[in-house]
Amino acid sequence: MFTRIKTVAELDAMRESGRMLASVLRLLQVNVAVGMSTKDLAAMAAEEVKKLGGEAPFLGYQGFPDVLCVSVNDEVVHGIPRKDKIIREGDIVSLDFGVRYRGMITDSAVSVIVGKPLSPRYPALLKHAEASLSAGIAVVHDGVRTGDIGEAIETELKRHKYGIVRDLVGHGVGHELHEEPNIPNYGRADTGARLAKNMTIAIEPMVTLGGDHVYMAEDGWTVKTADGSWAAHFEHTVAITEHGAEIMTKI
Repeated sequence: MFTRIKTVAELDAMRESGRMLASVLRLLQVNVAVGMSTKDLAAMAAEEVKKLGGEAPFLGYQGFPDVLCVSVNDEVVHGIPRKDKIIREGDIVSLDFGVRYRGMITDSAVSVIVGKPLSPRYPALLKHAEASLSAGIAVVHDGVRTGDIGEAIETELKRHKYGIVRDLVGHGVGHELHEEPNIPNYGRADTGARLAKNMTIAIEPMVTLGGDHVYMAEDGWTVKTADGSWAAHFEHTVAITEHGAEIMTKI
């Protein structure tokens, strides 16, 4: 389904969904610590979203077994929370979460370094990955094309010589977790699907310290870098406005 132009009521529901989502990710960021398991983080997210009155659309989506994706170091996205996956000093932990409220869904992700970074390259990776998300959001407006967004993200990341994962993309979001069109994190301006005011999309650069090739782990969900390089993932759900973007999941 191509993402629809949302009604006033649907946008209001997404704003509340996004507020809940931002609250959950903020809680996880503050509390993630060395010695926790990734399952501990998922349990925290599940409890908090229930308390806030939202639902977790990741759970059961195409068979995904939990409410939260937790990806560590060379895991790019879709890491399954596990009791035996223990967070260590210096790990890069990417937290990807969704919220459904009144039938409307938002999707967002953030990456954090737990404790002391093991290399100055890791804080720089997170800084520039987040900056590329901001660059993509900055070009959004009524009539923007997906290639405009992709080119803005790619330009920012190429400046610092990072790997841009090409097999995974942003997407429309709202009535469903994943809607058309795909929004790659690379491209050429004035190409791709054209988007209109009050459509809602998830922009999500996935960035590595090495190459762009990835593979699926044996669990059938976790996507890892082929060269073992560490990765970062940032994502916001935004509503397209006449002259810009409204970030619905801002932490």
